[in-house]
Amino acid sequence: MKVLSEDRTRKLFEKLTKYIGVNVKLLIDRPDGTYCFREKKDRVYYISERLLQLAQTVKPDHLISAGTCFGKFTKTNKFRLHITALTYIAPYAPYKIWVKPSAEQQFLYGHHVIKSGLGRITENVPKHQGVVINTMSDIPIGFGVVARSTTECRHADPLATIAFHQADIGEYIRSEDTLV
Repeated sequence: MKVLSEDRTRKLFEKLTKYIGVNVKLLIDRPDGTYCFREKKDRVYYISERLLQLAQTVKPDHLISAGTCFGKFTKTNKFRLHITALTYIAPYAPYKIWVKPSAEQQFLYGHHVIKSGLGRITENVPKHQGVVINTMSDIPIGFGVVARSTTECRHADPLATIAFHQADIGEYIRSEDTLV
């Protein structure tokens, strides 16, 4: 596992900042130890430094992965966040959307959140901001990008798109071969 280049580190932190803002630094300096990001075959892994030292004792061709896969870099060198990062992003997200029970299944099938399925939204969410999508019982089920600001949502048509789908926990089943 290699250290990310400066350009790739910048792209990773820009993407994380879109979802959790200034809380990115809380991912690195945690009370239970220091964590870092490492790359293997264009995939970025979030791993504790203690576990990283243990993983370095394994030959690189024998090591499939270590830590949690946060996402991968595409062929065009853009970073795409995976659903496996949700458990680390959700607690730090300042902007959230809650969907009604009737809209949960549609979101889990990969559809966007529409106004009729919107339960609640955090106040003052700017347009094109990354958000965590929760059920009404505060269980994170995915993340996306807001299509309309909070004030625009109040006056939107019931079939208007509120948030664009980025990833959901249904991907664990739909894409289990490619999530590693």
